[in-house]
Amino acid sequence: MPRLPTRAATPASVVEALKAVAGTPPKARASFAKGQCVRGTYAASDRAAEITKSRSFTRPSRVLARFSVGGGRVADTGKLVLRGFSFRLGGDGYRSDILVQSAPVHFARTLDQMLAFLKSRMPGANGKPDMKKAKAFSTAHPETLHQANYIATHPPPQSFADTAYWGVHAFPATTAKGETRFIKFKVVPAGGAVTPSGQPAGAKCADFLHDDLETRIAAGDVRFNVMALLDRPDDPTMDVTMRWPDEDDREAVRLGTIVITGIESNEVCDASMFDPANLAEGIGHPPDEIFAARGAAYAVSLSKRR
Repeated sequence: MPRLPTRAATPASVVEALKAVAGTPPKARASFAKGQCVRGTYAASDRAAEITKSRSFTRPSRVLARFSVGGGRVADTGKLVLRGFSFRLGGDGYRSDILVQSAPVHFARTLDQMLAFLKSRMPGANGKPDMKKAKAFSTAHPETLHQANYIATHPPPQSFADTAYWGVHAFPATTAKGETRFIKFKVVPAGGAVTPSGQPAGAKCADFLHDDLETRIAAGDVRFNVMALLDRPDDPTMDVTMRWPDEDDREAVRLGTIVITGIESNEVCDASMFDPANLAEGIGHPPDEIFAARGAAYAVSLSKRR
């Protein structure tokens, strides 16, 4: 496989590239710009302590969360648009921020590769990307298409509440006994993920996901199980473009359940950021390069919004 040239990518340069590709306004998020802030509660399962001693997962707490759609200020009707779910668990001294999305992999393995991917899709003078350039890059680096291929073969449900969300990183989880293993987070509707059917997304109004979310919350119908997928020997913990083997069929433990109870003003979520590096003791930082850059990139994006 051809080696990427050294580009010395930085979190700031990646944020600028994300905004250029997505066409987001200066004060908007670099990605997942369109979203809705919500509030809720978290109740831990009786098995959470088997996986982690983190009090943010083993104790009940209030939840601040945000549902969103990928890219710039896109319409909810996009058929190939990634969805995001960020949530904060815990209390003073033991908060954790978790970011999950509607595809189980990221589109780049390293920060340099992420920047190169985005540069290959920059709009030109006509406002459109050079698709030959983008295709040539993806052909040379096929792992950068894993996310897009997943989204293309798994059309999104017609509700945030029916969508399954994955954490693409492998988190070291430590128990009170000092035992550590890698886990991946998966957040699934308590009633099970829904296979799309009926009216296609493209036939709906531009804000149908937001409208549906308000209706579902009012009906008390937005509940998610927070699952920990358990590692096996030789799982790829450093490469966020790869799934673990047989990931959909492997053992998983329910850490707890999130119930979304109300719509929150977007200013509440916009006032700060969901910081992926903010993890209460018992859940460690993943070892991959993309995770290491996330906190700094989010901070850059927040400063630009302000």
